[in-house]
Amino acid sequence: MTPARRRSTTSPRQLRTEAQERVAIVTGSSSGIGEGVCRFLLANDFTVVALQRSRPQLQHTRLHVFQVDLADPEATQAAADEVVSKFAVTYLVNNAGANRPNLIDVAEMDDLDYVVNLNLRAAIVLTRAVLPEMRAARFGRIVNISSRAALGKPRFAMYAATKAGIVGLTRSLALELGKDGITVNAIAPGPVSTPLFNDANPPGSPQTKKLIESIAVGRMGTPQDIAEAVMFFFSRNSGFITGQMLHVCGGASLGSAPL
Repeated sequence: MTPARRRSTTSPRQLRTEAQERVAIVTGSSSGIGEGVCRFLLANDFTVVALQRSRPQLQHTRLHVFQVDLADPEATQAAADEVVSKFAVTYLVNNAGANRPNLIDVAEMDDLDYVVNLNLRAAIVLTRAVLPEMRAARFGRIVNISSRAALGKPRFAMYAATKAGIVGLTRSLALELGKDGITVNAIAPGPVSTPLFNDANPPGSPQTKKLIESIAVGRMGTPQDIAEAVMFFFSRNSGFITGQMLHVCGGASLGSAPL
């Protein structure tokens, strides 16, 4: 088991006092979309609790980083328990995810365990952990990051299954939690310029140019595009929107089967 490591030296009582207003957990926040969401929330006066495996690069007085491998079920539960013992969390972004692409007949079952634990199980564990505080506040906002791969993608069967599972989880939780003042929605990002994406699709390469030409708005997405959608769902004025899947994709999902 990989233990969660908390970087903040502030006492639990101080942390909870600081965090009375708007506290958000963001998972998978060391780079890419997760880091972009953290930056955006911090700029909008949130206290952010980041759960990530990598050492933190982003520094902020209202950012509290817990290093944890969310693919490890026991470490995830321990981190979740520690966070909610110190913070009054009423916002949650389940962003952490990874893919181990391969054809289904050669993929390893260990790969399935990994993507299920990280992409789906961790989201359920963290949701369960924050529910008591949200129910006590009669308010909560949960945003789950799914993927266009949920519509189907070759070599991505295991990943797509977990991301489709996130959609089913979102809809089911919306029905369970709506009367508690808690909304649950999902975002499916389109092609977003992140270090991981750019490694596979170098900017300026023929394949990247072809991809951009296929996007209705004529550009790649950015982490801030996803963060803006998260903020929309986080708004107290969005309380009548729940159980929805929003494709933030520049139109890339158009023509696909609706989900």
